[in-house]
Amino acid sequence: MGKKELIQYVDNLTELKELPDFKAGDTITVTYKIREGNKERLQNFQGVVLQRKGSGPSATFTVRKISSGIGVERIFPVSSPFIEAIKVNKRGKVRRARIFYLRALRGKKARIKEARY
Repeated sequence: MGKKELIQYVDNLTELKELPDFKAGDTITVTYKIREGNKERLQNFQGVVLQRKGSGPSATFTVRKISSGIGVERIFPVSSPFIEAIKVNKRGKVRRARIFYLRALRGKKARIKEARY
């Protein structure tokens, strides 16, 4: 078995959870499990999706939020067992798939127009 066949075999074994449809510019809340010692708790991470990358079980998405005036970004694997739920709070209207220009903007300039469906 070659390298590609092994990767495809593992990808087929991984079951993907049903995730809501979201893209760059959307504001989402990711509820994920945090392990501290032998205890588990749920924590929310709410922010704007900067990008979705990859496909299948190896896909990831990046979420950015401002916490105490400091920008915090977190990359989540789509197939992570620690993701409990994803809720789409707002649909954003952006014209590109990766909105890294948001990193340089502050305050009102960093707002994203809401998409009308």
